[in-house]
Amino acid sequence: MAPPRRIVFLMTDTQRWDMVGCYGNPEMRTPCLDRLASQGLRFERAYTCQPVCGPARAALFTGTWPHGNGGWANSLALGANVRTIGQRLRDAGLHTAYLGKWHLDGSDYFGLGRCPDGWDPAYWYDMRNYLEELTPEERRFSRQALRGRDVEAGFTFGRRCSNRAIDFLARHGREEFLLVVSYDEPHGPCLCPPPYAHMFDGYRFPRSPNTDDDLASKPSHQRAWAGAALDQARPYPEIRPAEYLGCNSFVDSEIGRVLEAVERHAPDALVIYTSDHGDALGSHRIRNKGPCAYDEVVRVPLLVRWPGRAPAGAVCPHPVSHIDLVPTMLDAAGLTVPPSVDGRSLRPTLADPAQRPSECVFIEFGRYEVDHDGFGGFQPLRAAFDGRLKLVVNLLCEDELYDLAEDPLEMRNRIADPALAAARDRLHDRLLDWMNATRDPFRGYWWERRPWRTDARPATWDYTRMTRQAEREWEPRQLDYGTGLPMDAAARRK
Repeated sequence: MAPPRRIVFLMTDTQRWDMVGCYGNPEMRTPCLDRLASQGLRFERAYTCQPVCGPARAALFTGTWPHGNGGWANSLALGANVRTIGQRLRDAGLHTAYLGKWHLDGSDYFGLGRCPDGWDPAYWYDMRNYLEELTPEERRFSRQALRGRDVEAGFTFGRRCSNRAIDFLARHGREEFLLVVSYDEPHGPCLCPPPYAHMFDGYRFPRSPNTDDDLASKPSHQRAWAGAALDQARPYPEIRPAEYLGCNSFVDSEIGRVLEAVERHAPDALVIYTSDHGDALGSHRIRNKGPCAYDEVVRVPLLVRWPGRAPAGAVCPHPVSHIDLVPTMLDAAGLTVPPSVDGRSLRPTLADPAQRPSECVFIEFGRYEVDHDGFGGFQPLRAAFDGRLKLVVNLLCEDELYDLAEDPLEMRNRIADPALAAARDRLHDRLLDWMNATRDPFRGYWWERRPWRTDARPATWDYTRMTRQAEREWEPRQLDYGTGLPMDAAARRK
């Protein structure tokens, strides 16, 4: 008899990999996640698909790239023909529950407060639901950074999500289920109770030499992003994000509460933990996240515990992408991964962490939209990382190439270095092939015809002349424009 299908997916918002103690900085005070790492597998180099909240989730919960599922920027809803992991596992007979930040309904930051198809309405709880529990005065209070002021744990969004998750596990932990707990913490305004609110008062975040990056050899849009920070004296001012790091430890404690409930009610469950993206925190003289592929922004923590199926205390050193988490959950539930899902299951790597999941990982960026036009507007970016070289193509300005084996802080842009030209071009070819294979709607000859790519094909209006239908198992074959008859193949010449 197959083992019960029980999956717990935990995630945070805006949590860099080096903000979790088990990744090498014990000063971060994340004992619950450190314990989870000791019980399972830690992915040393995990990467988001796009370093913005909504698009990152669009990939995390569909297994499809943001450029193909409609959610390529914040406030853009998923396409009507895109299915989430909730819909897929609900249809396979699992009890599916979602608690926390969703950000995939095309609304504002807080969501619509309405349960989408695929999830149990009895447990649906997003950020709008939370705000609607508060008075207008409490809403304003909840959106302010509260350094020097205390708030009770029960007032926070994180505590209320955890309480509901613990209730679900107590009532349904022996069923087959998927439980998602999507915390907004430690994302600003970093609301958290004592002792966490004061835990990092006066703490200096470890400075990296790349905080003094003058961006002289970097893309011009990064210099615009840095703005006045480029004129500040060196060394760059100390980074003292007390509220942020305190909230980071607070959400660790909330995750710990949920993990205790998992151990009581569903000890055999597959547990996956990650974050949507990181934060520059002043590295390369920029802050927040956006159109770049620096590790501080795109590299995330990823821990997996699966008793009897993933070794305890193990580490996978190879690059891995968020795009692979949905197919991993489908595989764990005994389901075939359909062709409409872009990623691949990580089960072979869970069994043997030395097994490389893929040759390289890809990262994209479209725009960073909240509820206004800002953050640089449209800044199309596509990147590939093979474990050593990271190529970043910035369509509207200069490109980047970093050798992370020699330059882990990504200070030297070697896009025009003849010594790396052959390897750079091979990685570029992989990137272009990926854009074609995934039907990237932004693809075209300018992604290939970069100033450094001396053997690029001439600009033509047809370019690759390929058209393709996304392989969605519930869609009928599309009709050929020239005949009105069903296509013979999903990919064909125009």
